[in-house]
Amino acid sequence: MKKEAVLHIPMSQYAHGLDEEHIVFRLRCAKGDLKSCTLYYGDTACRVTPIVFTPVAMKVAASDLYHDYWQVVLDSPYKRLYYYFHLNDGTERVLYYGDVFTDHLVDDRSQYFKLPFNHRADIAVVPDWVNDAVVYNIFPDSFASGVKRISIQDRAIDYHGQPVRSKLGGTLWGIADNVDYLEELGVNCVYLNPIFVAGEYHKYDLLDYFHVDPCFGGDEALHHLVRVLHARGIRILIDGVFNHCGWHFFAFEDVVEKGEASSYRDWFYGLKFPVVCPDDPEDYPEYECFAYERMMPKLDTANPAVREYFCEVGRYWVKNFHIDGWRLDVASEVDDGFWRAFRKAVKEIDPDVLLIGEVWESAGHWLQGDMFDSTMNYDFRKHCNLFFAEQSIDASDFAGRITDMLMRYRMQMTPAQMNLLDSHDVSRFLSLCGGDMRRYRLAILFMMTFVGMPTVFYGDELGVQGLSEEEYRCPMPWDNENSTLCTFFKEAIAMRKKLESLRCGDFRVVSAERGSGLIIYAREYCNQRVTICINRGGKAVDLDEEYGKLHWSEGLDHRKLYDHGFAVFVDGQC
Repeated sequence: MKKEAVLHIPMSQYAHGLDEEHIVFRLRCAKGDLKSCTLYYGDTACRVTPIVFTPVAMKVAASDLYHDYWQVVLDSPYKRLYYYFHLNDGTERVLYYGDVFTDHLVDDRSQYFKLPFNHRADIAVVPDWVNDAVVYNIFPDSFASGVKRISIQDRAIDYHGQPVRSKLGGTLWGIADNVDYLEELGVNCVYLNPIFVAGEYHKYDLLDYFHVDPCFGGDEALHHLVRVLHARGIRILIDGVFNHCGWHFFAFEDVVEKGEASSYRDWFYGLKFPVVCPDDPEDYPEYECFAYERMMPKLDTANPAVREYFCEVGRYWVKNFHIDGWRLDVASEVDDGFWRAFRKAVKEIDPDVLLIGEVWESAGHWLQGDMFDSTMNYDFRKHCNLFFAEQSIDASDFAGRITDMLMRYRMQMTPAQMNLLDSHDVSRFLSLCGGDMRRYRLAILFMMTFVGMPTVFYGDELGVQGLSEEEYRCPMPWDNENSTLCTFFKEAIAMRKKLESLRCGDFRVVSAERGSGLIIYAREYCNQRVTICINRGGKAVDLDEEYGKLHWSEGLDHRKLYDHGFAVFVDGQC
């Protein structure tokens, strides 16, 4: 037995409450090492001696490149549990508890693994609606100024003495004018990049957190947009930029003007007095800021006054504009205490508000249930890039990587992950595919059939490409609306919405061989099983006996499968 690969961490993604009656237990071991794994649990508060344990068999829920993950969802009659694992590799049987391997039990309950209390306050609760969500991410300046059009205009509007800029002319009115398009595409959630008053067209250098930028139509445009979207059953998420502000945010202007005499001198990180704003973009400022961007000074969100100010921002837009969620910018650089306070503030107004953190790395730290419900899943994009675009990893490696994504968080957090191929910060995925529509469609199909919220960046469905910021934030190409690619997006989204297994089902890799470009996986829910076969390679592939030994290069139907590189089976029927 490869004991060095065995891992269990109490009070983590390896042992957590799903709700007050169900507890998830996981154990990691070397891939293919164990023949069986059994959980033995007991009531910590039970006074009966000797100690009484109840066995329950575990199953392999997932496997990555190096490990198997054994799992059971325990319908527990107890709130307090102590437990151990019985491991069997076919030749050796050991007991595992308290991070120790042994061949016997002890009467001291403190030596076993323990779940002290499955407390409702500690259970991660995610809004139910995430299971059905298909998100459409709009960069407001680039999308529309009218019905299926955008009138390109670079302009500046005066806002209380400060210019605020638009580059391409998109507005919130324009988004509302195209709600028919969004509905026909099939999306049911819109995420907007920043819309508050800010100097530059991207709106990440904020100067007023309580008003919508006049370039986008002002507050009334957002009221109108929310009403229009909600009338069609489409939710709306907005961008919260609380790590930093702009030069002309009132508090920063005050410290520049008054120096140490300013009552806002403690609102910012690392100020040196007098505060000097460098004229040259190449000069580093003598204060902390976002990514050394001199015009974006970093806020000290640990300051109680700063914390309360931005918690009120969070409450304000939920209460007065009825938004459905926040995407939180540079979330990993903001202190944990602020996010806990922010969550409490907005969830008190509406518990169904979704909180999505911009975290580019593995985000388990922020997904314990006390900060975010979700994060932007850039790892999803990274793995898809390697498999579909670069084709530098095979099906086995890809299957291992995506499995790791499912096991690294608590079970209820994975359906809420914001899976994306594109965003306003990265090159378009179609460009990474070298313009190859076949590879691009396969990546889209995978996103629409994987666990988590599929997210479409505006124009992805119309074939937008671009490697530079100016290119991937280009105007929406409305002339391409009737493309076959757009039809593919509609059909893939419709399939996800029709098949409950694709939204709520367990994920299982059926086949992913070393050196192969063919991955077969299944989503299962209740009595429905959906099996998806994706062939990244250009060669014909025989499917397994279970799927009728279809050959992808023979016959009309098979030729279609070969050309598209995929097949979808619902309960065994293609």
